[in-house]
Amino acid sequence: MAIAQAIHGRGGITLPAPPAVQAIPVTNDYFGTRIVDNYRWLEEATSAETKNFIDQQNAYTARYMKQARMRGEIVDDLDALEHVERWGTPMQRGGDLFFTKRLAGEEQSSIYVRHGWAGKDARLVDPAQFSRDANTSVRLADLSRDGELLAYEVRQGGADETTVRVFNVKTGKTLEDELPSADYMSVNFTPDGKGIYYARRDQQGTLVFEHRLGTLIAHDRLLFGHEFRGEKLGPGDLVATSVTDDGRYLVLTIERGVPAKRVDIVYRDLTKPGAYFEVLVWDVEARFYPIYANGGWYVRTDYKAPNGRILKADPGIMPEAWTTIVPEAPQAIDDFNIVGNKIYVNRLHDVKAETSIYTLDGKPAGALAYEGIGAATTLEGRTTDRFGFYTFESFIKPPTIYRLDTATGKREIFAQPKILFDSSQYELRQVFFTSKDGTRVPMFVAGKKGLKQDGSERLLMTGYGGFSLSELPKWNPVYAWWMERGGWFALPNLRGGGEYGERWHEQAMFEKKQNVFDDWFAAADYLVANKFTAPERFAIMGRSNGGLLMGASIAQRPELFAAVECGYPLLDMLRYQQFEMGSLWTTEYGSAKDENQFSYLVKYSPYQNIKAGAAYPAVLFFTGASDTRVDPLHARKMTALVQASSSSRRPVLLHYSVSGGHSAGVSAEQEIQDGADQLTFLWLETGQPSSRK
Repeated sequence: MAIAQAIHGRGGITLPAPPAVQAIPVTNDYFGTRIVDNYRWLEEATSAETKNFIDQQNAYTARYMKQARMRGEIVDDLDALEHVERWGTPMQRGGDLFFTKRLAGEEQSSIYVRHGWAGKDARLVDPAQFSRDANTSVRLADLSRDGELLAYEVRQGGADETTVRVFNVKTGKTLEDELPSADYMSVNFTPDGKGIYYARRDQQGTLVFEHRLGTLIAHDRLLFGHEFRGEKLGPGDLVATSVTDDGRYLVLTIERGVPAKRVDIVYRDLTKPGAYFEVLVWDVEARFYPIYANGGWYVRTDYKAPNGRILKADPGIMPEAWTTIVPEAPQAIDDFNIVGNKIYVNRLHDVKAETSIYTLDGKPAGALAYEGIGAATTLEGRTTDRFGFYTFESFIKPPTIYRLDTATGKREIFAQPKILFDSSQYELRQVFFTSKDGTRVPMFVAGKKGLKQDGSERLLMTGYGGFSLSELPKWNPVYAWWMERGGWFALPNLRGGGEYGERWHEQAMFEKKQNVFDDWFAAADYLVANKFTAPERFAIMGRSNGGLLMGASIAQRPELFAAVECGYPLLDMLRYQQFEMGSLWTTEYGSAKDENQFSYLVKYSPYQNIKAGAAYPAVLFFTGASDTRVDPLHARKMTALVQASSSSRRPVLLHYSVSGGHSAGVSAEQEIQDGADQLTFLWLETGQPSSRK
């Protein structure tokens, strides 16, 4: 039962007690340990009781926001940061450039073509022309080799599922061919442009089909199924397709689990009718990612090289005998590509981007220079293209897309948004701190130049720590607003990511997951000890696996933070694997179905570690009905539990969007409104609103 006391938000906001939520205990026995769940009934998303819970919670949250006078001002500020021109990285076909672009004031990006470097941009596909829903978005998936056809995906809200359509550039019309709504891992044109290959994931696994344009979808030909070489493939085996730039091979990359510990590669020679898939690498406990160039296979791998290296593969023999092209280095390889018959290798040097260039036989051929600390994408382009494109950005620099001439090394700006944010007034630095077990961990800290460091300023920190995903200093309007208002922003590079290679990742998997939380708490302690902020001025936010991090912060160190935004979170770690895509992540977390894994999951699972009567910080749980990746049940159950348990009388709110989801795709206006709710809450709950600095 919710605590029947008025709730006091900061900034003069008062609320009645949270809506009453019935506790209906359900007990499960885990290997002799009895676990009681009072809110199991909230797992049923479609029940009348759950829908009523969502409605009441949304109304309660709206009551908070209506009292927040500054919210309207935040909306205006975010509008200036969000409603600007935005570009995607171009794809080239001949002299034509194809890309996505959203004009200032538009809600979604459209697909454009530019004929030549200096040509005018022509809009090809505009989602506003076929949908009245501003949360309908499009993504350029692939282009035919002659550039006459383009395949694009249509997404509703933030759902993972999309439909796939084909557009004729010459006629300006979308073909009747449409792949129905599903989770597509990849879409590629056949070399002759008369069909498409696609990998579609369902509950049984991933299937690869060929669709010939102008034929019925029901007649699509299955190319790759749930078994290969006598080995069964299941839901945790994710298959993606690609076609080599010369059109000779259809390549399948098979990731075993999320994150994958093993990646297999098979390929099919398209010049030989009836040929089946051959093996490049199979059943080797390592990850392999191929590019076919100039008649050879170049493969990035962590096989016997945790920081990664690039090998030239020889089909038919084991990787031990492959030729090393780019050896392992102290800096982990983040990604690579081959453009203009040169190898561009992105590494992270203490999480700072650096790109080295090599010839196809591995000789050093220079490097790309970047301006200060930031994040750079891999050079995009085909293996024989002369020009490639990459993006550079940071917390204090909006993204700029560059065109690189691989023959001369000359770069030019392709696109640079005009945003009212003066980067020269801000600084981005990197610091290092020591975690609980003595591990040295890096952290980015940004803010206005001259900002006080006496503990009186607000600070917003975010983090992730999992799935070998490196957290890089990328532009985000929400972070920019926080710094504009006069707060510090921080991002620690927690273990579990890929910033220092696979070893860094492995130090936070399974029973070592607590290392992520310990790194996070050590980062917070460092920021407080060095007077960037104080606990009462400390805000944190994270989503997905980062939402799990937020849940652990609430449960383990509630006194350290004043306000928490917990987005699209994993929180009940004893049951997560039973819902949506949760079963894929047992290769990262483990499963409570295993006795040994249960023993550590129950120790840190946020939902099982909330204590009745504890004083918890202000919390905004943020999720959406369109999240088909992390089930919103986590946020529903945790909201009810923390509301019923906390003695601090601080607000605990649920923001439950009808269109929001895990994937990108919501409208600019939806992003603004969601961001305004998040920032309103975090700013108010870390102190009284202050004037601009």
